[in-house]
Amino acid sequence: MTEDPTSPTAEQPLAGRTVIDLTTALAGPYATLLLAGLGATVIKVENPATGGDTSRNNAPYLGPDGLGLARADPRDMSVSMLVRGRNKMSVTLNLKDPRAREVFADLVRSADVVVENYSPGVTHRLGIDYAAVRELNPRVVYTSISGFGAQGGPGSGKAMDSIIQALSGVMLTAGEPDQGPVRFGLPIGDMLAPLYAVIGTVSALLQAERTGEGQHVDVSMLGALTSLMASEPFDAYEAVGLAQRTGSMVPRLAPFGILATADGHIALCAPTDPFARGVLRAMGRDDLLDDPRFATRDTRVRHADELHAMIGAWCKGLPTAEVLDLLTANGAPAAEVRDPAGAVRDPLVREREEVVPLVHPDLGTVEELSATGVPIRFSGSRVGLDRAAPHLGEHNDHVYRELLGYSAERVEALSAEAVI
Repeated sequence: MTEDPTSPTAEQPLAGRTVIDLTTALAGPYATLLLAGLGATVIKVENPATGGDTSRNNAPYLGPDGLGLARADPRDMSVSMLVRGRNKMSVTLNLKDPRAREVFADLVRSADVVVENYSPGVTHRLGIDYAAVRELNPRVVYTSISGFGAQGGPGSGKAMDSIIQALSGVMLTAGEPDQGPVRFGLPIGDMLAPLYAVIGTVSALLQAERTGEGQHVDVSMLGALTSLMASEPFDAYEAVGLAQRTGSMVPRLAPFGILATADGHIALCAPTDPFARGVLRAMGRDDLLDDPRFATRDTRVRHADELHAMIGAWCKGLPTAEVLDLLTANGAPAAEVRDPAGAVRDPLVREREEVVPLVHPDLGTVEELSATGVPIRFSGSRVGLDRAAPHLGEHNDHVYRELLGYSAERVEALSAEAVI
């Protein structure tokens, strides 16, 4: 028997809450990962007939012989699952089998939350949609994460991250104006919706405490990302003639953008008058402090190309460290552009446990590999993701026998019949 994963410390924000996790891939599992990190008991339901969550079959794999693109050892586990499965229990249950309905009902009766990210219509066909769950447990919060909303839409099709990025407009906000669309490097469509789903889930739990009634929380990937797009007034920029795609520089905030140095790149963010004067001083151009072209925000915008060309030429002649020292000394906000490997090893984010070492269920902590932590600090709570991802069905006995009270004979029969 593994350590009891259903006993989170009492000071965790979601301690005592039970989440039935019906999700797969990234968007859903990231939401339930955050709920687990906040202290909820997350029971991940995986289909034994398909090998469980699809991310279990994502290369690369980590095992006794290190990283590889294919499994070479029974202990090899997908890095995707090692990251997304932490602090969760895994039970197997084939929801396509009618005999699984009773087992699912028992899980739901003792749950506070159900999270799913099936394609629209699938939960109804399986008999596990919100209406069915509500009949079993009226207090349950049922959270759906989908591409286009729980009801789908005409011709909505499959919701993959790149599809959502394409439809949201985000692909035409970055890159040079005369080039094609640019896909955001992170799967932002997959990762933004779960954040809103967690906000909605926790909000619905608070309301259920007051009313005794749960509800359906419905978050779409397209809606989440397009909503974020609308927080920046791109349509207004277009109306007044400001370019929406400006490449590495942002003329409407000049001086602002990504600049090459002699040995790397920096990000410069100096749109205010004091910041802009700091840039000129760092360059040794005090003679330009009162130049009408650069004295105010509006005039800098009108002369942005000239200003950025001048700063760019200065940066290219100096190493990154020297450029940053001069800018910082003069109060101009700037930072080195890091590569991902360097960024996740920043001592600050490591100390705050916003990024943590990866943990393998058989091999223990693997310091050289990184995983997301819970990037929220509480003054009166301990949160985190410190338990390794489970093997498929690792907690069948614990959940079915100890939590639901099934007999050993019943569990064995369900297993033999491929229901679990």
